[in-house]
Amino acid sequence: MRKPIVMIMAVFMVLQLWSQEISLSDINNMSAELNKKTEKAALTNAISNNSIKKLALNRENVGKVNFNINTKVETKGVSNQNKSGRCWMYTGLNVLRAKVIEKYDLTEFQFSHNYLFFYDQLEKANLFYNGMIETAALPLNDRKVEWLLKNPIGDGGQWTGVVDLINKYGIVPENAMPETYQSENTSMIGRLIKRKLREDGMELRMLGQSRMAEEMVLQKKNEKLTEIYQMLAYSFGEPPTSFEWQYKNSKGEISKSKTYKPQEFYKEVLDVDLNNYVMIMNDPGKEYGKLYEIEYDRHMQEGGNWKYINLEVDEIKKFAAKSLQANEGMYFSCDVGKQLESQKGFLDINTYDYGELFGVNFEMDKKTRIQTFESGSSHGMALMGVNILDDGKTDKWLLENSWGKSGHNGYLIMTDEWFDEYMFRLVIDKKFLDEKTLNILDQDPEMLPPWDPMYLMD
Repeated sequence: MRKPIVMIMAVFMVLQLWSQEISLSDINNMSAELNKKTEKAALTNAISNNSIKKLALNRENVGKVNFNINTKVETKGVSNQNKSGRCWMYTGLNVLRAKVIEKYDLTEFQFSHNYLFFYDQLEKANLFYNGMIETAALPLNDRKVEWLLKNPIGDGGQWTGVVDLINKYGIVPENAMPETYQSENTSMIGRLIKRKLREDGMELRMLGQSRMAEEMVLQKKNEKLTEIYQMLAYSFGEPPTSFEWQYKNSKGEISKSKTYKPQEFYKEVLDVDLNNYVMIMNDPGKEYGKLYEIEYDRHMQEGGNWKYINLEVDEIKKFAAKSLQANEGMYFSCDVGKQLESQKGFLDINTYDYGELFGVNFEMDKKTRIQTFESGSSHGMALMGVNILDDGKTDKWLLENSWGKSGHNGYLIMTDEWFDEYMFRLVIDKKFLDEKTLNILDQDPEMLPPWDPMYLMD
C-alpha cells in the first residue's frame, strides 16, 4: 500500500513545482538574459514606437506573387458589407449573382442583402426563444443554457443560412429592398435586440418551468416575436411581397418590366437548386472522411444544422479547381486576418515574420491553432479563380471579397500554402465531387456541440 501513496506524493510535489509564483530572482534572471542581447536597445526603440505589422513585413516576400489568374469565374461589380458581419450572406449571394449576370448578360447585378437579413434576424430570434423554452428544465449554469444566453443572435452565419432563407423566403434584387443605415451598421441594433432577447428569454424560461399550458407559452413567445419584428421593420424596412424588375444587358437592350413575388424571382431568375451544394471542411483535429454536424448551428427552427465532410486539403483543392474550370465559384471561409497584406490584397504565409522581430518562435500547426482557439473561420468570401500550372498543380487562388474596392480592386489573392494553413470550409456543387466523397453523405453524422473550436461564425 505504500507504493501508491509515495507515487501520489511525488506527483503532488511535481505539481507544486509547476505552480510556483514568479520570484524576484526569476525576474532578475529574465532581465539579465534580455540585456545580453546587443539588439535590445534598437528593437525596443523600433517596436515601442512603430506599428508591429509594418516592422514585421517581410520585404523579401513583397512583389514575389503577381495577380495573374488563368482560370477565373466571370462576374462584374463589387459588393460592400460595410460595418456588418454579413460576409457569409455576401459570399453566398456573390457566388449566385455571377450565375444571374451570365444568364442575362448583365453589366452588373446585386441581390438585396437587406431582404434576407431581415428574415435571418427574425428566424434567429425565434430559434433563441425556442431554445430557452426547450432548456427551461436545465440549471442556469448548464453549458448549453449559458451558450444560448451568450449567443442569442448575431449577424454572422454560414452557407446553410443562405440556403434555408432563400428556400423559405425567396430572393429579391437590390432595388426591391435597398440597404439602410442600420443594415450597413449593425452593431447598435444588434446590441439592442440581444438585450431584448435575453430579457424575454428569461421570462420564457420561467414560463417553461411553470405549469402553464404549452399553447399559452407559445402565445407569449409570438407576442415577443412581434416586438422583434417591429424593431427590425423600423431598422431595415418591411420586406416586399412583390416588386417590379427590369434589366439592361451588356448590349444596351432593355427588358420588359415584370412583377415578381420573391419566390417567383428565385425560381425563374436564379433557377438554382441550392440543395445540391455540399459543405467541405479541413479540420486536421478530426478524422478525415467523416460527416459532422454542429448542434444549434442553423438559422431557423426548421432549417438544417451545419453539416460538413472533413477532407484533407489536397482533395479539397482538386474539387475546387474542377468547379472553377467549369466557371462555377464557391462559398469559401477562412482566417482572413492571418498574414493578410490588406493594401495589396495578398495572403501568404510569409507576409509577416513576427517571430524574427521578437526573437521568439511561433510554430503551432493548423491542428493546434484550431484546438487552442488561435485560429478559426473569421470571414467568408467567394472563391472565384485559380492559377493552374502546366503540370496541373495550383499555386494561387482568387477570392472575391465584400469590403468594397479595398485590396486588389475588391479581390484578394492567396497562395497555395496559405490555402493549406488558413482555409476552413468550402461549399461546392455535388457534381464536382467523386463517388467516394459523395458516399460520406450517407453516414450518420457525428454531432458536435455549438462550442466546438470549429464552430466560429463567418
